[in-house]
Amino acid sequence: MATVLDPAGAPTADERRPDRRGTSAPPGGRRRFLPPLLAISPFYVLFAVFGAFPVVFSMYLSFQDWDGIGDMRFVGLKQYGWLLQDTVFWHAVLNTFEIWFLSTVPMLFLALVLAFLLHSQVRFAGAYRVAYFIPNVTSMVAMTIVFGSVFAQAGLANAVLRAVGLDGIGWLSSEWGIKSSVSIMIIWRWVGYNALIFLAGIQAIPTEHFEAARVDGANSRQTLFRVVVPQLRPVVLFAAVTSTINGLQVFTESQVLFQSTDVGTTGGPGQEGMTIVLYLWQKAFKEHQFGYGAAMGWLLFAIIAVFTIINWRLVSGSDRDDRRPGIAGLLRRKGARDGR
Repeated sequence: MATVLDPAGAPTADERRPDRRGTSAPPGGRRRFLPPLLAISPFYVLFAVFGAFPVVFSMYLSFQDWDGIGDMRFVGLKQYGWLLQDTVFWHAVLNTFEIWFLSTVPMLFLALVLAFLLHSQVRFAGAYRVAYFIPNVTSMVAMTIVFGSVFAQAGLANAVLRAVGLDGIGWLSSEWGIKSSVSIMIIWRWVGYNALIFLAGIQAIPTEHFEAARVDGANSRQTLFRVVVPQLRPVVLFAAVTSTINGLQVFTESQVLFQSTDVGTTGGPGQEGMTIVLYLWQKAFKEHQFGYGAAMGWLLFAIIAVFTIINWRLVSGSDRDDRRPGIAGLLRRKGARDGR
């Protein structure tokens, strides 16, 4: 005979039903997030007013013909059509690209070499780091005025050239003299900053890699290009992208360097120092063509975006650098020696 157990103490159906009230947020639970949100709200307010709104308004303004005072007149894409037919704009684009190439390529290479030298055991390395960064925090206007005196026809640069038996150069009057003087100022300003960026990346490389290269008899040049450079790809990408963005937005150098001359703010004789941003400033704030200037700004944004993508593809688009025989071969040979 089967015995039926009395389910005494077993939970009833109501007791087995989960209490959903326990999973809800306690009263005032969400309020604890209110103080932190209020604490960071000034940033978002400032960003909305001085960041997001100008971007949206400039896009809207690029389709308008407006002098800043009168009524706006919608012209649509005509601003961009007029811009593409503007010969001065294309001359400014060419000048910007030439100055960018003359400054960015040697500046990044020089910064890498300086970073590698600072990573070596040199005396007063801390003082060198401070000295390299000083140009980046120096007033650009003051620096340009000083360089204007250096590159004058009777300035220090030509005095040095004549002292070694060479003819003086029209730094502020010839085509390549203007571009070279602006490029030198850009290099002087940013080489120390990028050197410190590269130095931070080099210091993150394990010391075993340098020891393996030293054991295999690699000299400084081989260590730099076969050990350091392949492992600095993310850092090189960052430096290349930021240098491209800064290089395509050159303004202060050309604007201050030629503002006191009889050519006004046109970028020097023949407009050889006219850059995209300088032309944008001239059209928008000197000639009061704000819609035209806004369209130029968005076209510059597109150019910078294209160059950024190209830099990213060139620097990190493939993994071929990771398969170079340099560091991999050095480490394999070091491991083989250690296993003996």
